[in-house]
Amino acid sequence: MENLGDDLEARGLVYNPLDGRVRPEWAVANDQLRDYYDYEWGALATTEAEFFERVCLEALQAGLSWNLVLSKREALRAAFHNFDVDAVAAMTNEDIEQLATNPSLIRNPRKLSALVNNARAAQKLRDQGGLVDFMASFAPPPREQPLESTADIPTSSPESAALARALKQAGFSFVGPTTCYALMQATGLVDDRVKGSSPLLPQVD
Repeated sequence: MENLGDDLEARGLVYNPLDGRVRPEWAVANDQLRDYYDYEWGALATTEAEFFERVCLEALQAGLSWNLVLSKREALRAAFHNFDVDAVAAMTNEDIEQLATNPSLIRNPRKLSALVNNARAAQKLRDQGGLVDFMASFAPPPREQPLESTADIPTSSPESAALARALKQAGFSFVGPTTCYALMQATGLVDDRVKGSSPLLPQVD
């Protein structure tokens, strides 16, 4: 097991003897991150609300830790109507000003306003097939082989750069190539689970 541990460590992975699962180093600090990696990261999003929530969370994460964003997700869901596009699009400047004083949220007025802006942009995409088809159109071909190490995981790609440009042209904000690559990872448009890491688990309702 020691040799296995050394091999995993060299590839940026950590074995947990309590549950027998292997995760990347970023996903081992606490139960919140472990559960996110086990049940959500890389699960294919299939609805407008799922994609829109991930667009919002990745935009909010810019400059912050993912752990912080996850810790505030339930409060964000409550504040932003479970990320229903139409409900968020109808929010006002007064709504955002009030939310920016809520310590349970990420109190950056520009980021919070961007969520409303992005909801309105998502509404307009319905004329082009909707957010789901729009996002899926930028998915690269599946990898022929899994990545060997977390060091091999890119932070952006030609597809994420193209997605970022297209989202900006469609009116979205806080959607650069790096943010869009993280978005593609989170929604299952790319599979960056490293060779030897534990597979995605089915979500439990």
